[in-house]
Amino acid sequence: MSHITQLPQTLARLVSVTNAHDIDGLVGCFAPDYELVMPNHPARDFTGTEQVRRNWTMFFTQIPDITTSITRVCHDAGTPDEWWTEWEMRGTRSDGTTHLMRGVMIFTVGPEASDLIRANRFYVEPTESPAGMDNDEYVGSLTKGDVRS
Repeated sequence: MSHITQLPQTLARLVSVTNAHDIDGLVGCFAPDYELVMPNHPARDFTGTEQVRRNWTMFFTQIPDITTSITRVCHDAGTPDEWWTEWEMRGTRSDGTTHLMRGVMIFTVGPEASDLIRANRFYVEPTESPAGMDNDEYVGSLTKGDVRS
């Protein structure tokens, strides 16, 4: 896997339309049979763009200043349509609290501007405050069966 800086055109467009809060442009980045898989939360998996629209309509409504950025990109030449991307999503919720999520999304999308996102393995989670559990507390919680997210 190699670290690169050039995103496929569709992923660059996805960041742009998301930051512009263009719901139609955002949904238009995804294939009609798009599949989202959340390996850590399998009940949240879905297929199709209707759920993409519902999710992002809620984000735009409840986090009116939300912005996204891709902070790192990796690509495996052996799987030309697979892109490993590290994301940050931040803003302020309508109740005044901070919204911050970080993590990895592994997209299946070709390099051409007309290519649509066909799949995404989604590993993005809310980011804990600096006052969250330290490493010893976290490992202790895992070994006691008390997993807190």
